Amino acid sequence: MNKHDSERIIGMLEALGCSEVATPEQADIVIFMTCCVRESADTRLFGHVMSLKDQPVRPGSPLDERIIAIGGCIGQRDGEGLMEQMPHVKVVFGTNTIHALPSLLQSALEGDPAADIQEQSTVFSTELPTHREQDWAAWLPITVGCDNFCTYCIVPYVRGRERSRALEDVRTDAERLVAQGVKEITLLGQNVNSYGRDLYGKPAFAQMLDAIDNTGIERLRFATSHPKDLSPQVIERFGSLRSLMPALHLPVQSGSDRILRAMNRRYTQESYVSLIEALRTSCPDIALSTDVIVGFPGETEEDFQQTLKLIDAIGYHQVFTFIYSKRAGTPAATYPDEVPRPVAQDRFERLLQVVEKRALQANERDVGRVVDVLFEGPSKKDGSVMSGKSPKGQTVHVPMAHGLDATSAGSIHPVRISEARTWYLTGQVLEA
Repeated sequence: MNKHDSERIIGMLEALGCSEVATPEQADIVIFMTCCVRESADTRLFGHVMSLKDQPVRPGSPLDERIIAIGGCIGQRDGEGLMEQMPHVKVVFGTNTIHALPSLLQSALEGDPAADIQEQSTVFSTELPTHREQDWAAWLPITVGCDNFCTYCIVPYVRGRERSRALEDVRTDAERLVAQGVKEITLLGQNVNSYGRDLYGKPAFAQMLDAIDNTGIERLRFATSHPKDLSPQVIERFGSLRSLMPALHLPVQSGSDRILRAMNRRYTQESYVSLIEALRTSCPDIALSTDVIVGFPGETEEDFQQTLKLIDAIGYHQVFTFIYSKRAGTPAATYPDEVPRPVAQDRFERLLQVVEKRALQANERDVGRVVDVLFEGPSKKDGSVMSGKSPKGQTVHVPMAHGLDATSAGSIHPVRISEARTWYLTGQVLEA
């Protein structure tokens, strides 16, 4: 969601006559987009902003002083307090006031630091100009906010309550993107599975998937799903829709029912596993990914072992692992029985061993297969290699040969997989 918001900000600034530069030191205006899910983000933000405190503006700049702005979730949470803490910050805006950024910048240019934080907004970011990072791929928000209030999560407090866009509006946006040559659309929401409940009285996410599939888009993905709202209708779409990619991110967070209750996740290990079984019945080759938090307050070794066994039994392609981070303002921040950091770190490392073993095994099943790869560009580590994504979301590396070069970004070609590693595949293009 922050990546999408950032593309909208770039679009607005370009509409004002600004151009993007490579480093903060070259910029007249520096905008920090922030997330406050984990404490480390606060630390990084403070370090980056303070590093610009006494730096002069670039030679030839029309400004006497660089304008520094902070937006996103930390902006929403802390508001004007950020300017009090760091007086060289001139603009603060929240998750609901991206559209106000041009006027806030104008105020700062006139010497009047400004902040705009609102609890709700009638303006969806999709109504703003955009500059997409990739011409062939697009983020498409269908909801904003969250109504789940997991006890560890700050998102409902900084993104607000869930609001859905009208299905017709999203479909129109998707049709426009397809006409522009976009090949992959990713639907966005804090919980896409509950899409439409506020508009239509019940979730309508399966109908949303049908509508986007009918636009002719080549690849359709979505993020993120809450297990409690994953319906049989959505599960069925993985086996029936042409464009829906065989990949799903379904956060489990813990394998312990006791911890899941403390997290207010509103499902059990058994019900979660039943969802996985149904998904694999609908789409046997589906690639699954998840999130796991270790060290949640009160987590015992027995709780952790249940998580470890669950991760091993399911065999995810990818697991995003986190050590619990206390967030002020969330219920869990007041929970007793904090897990000592060394204990949490030890559990984290043991979990990672299982995650890596099972991820490699999942990738090894594709060796020898031919998969269609959407190429994204040269590898950042090796310019002689093109990188792209398989339908299951795996990174695939292919030598630049058989007509492939940097201009092949955005094209789809069949690749025979020859080798599997933990986090990527390698192969050869069959045709170009």
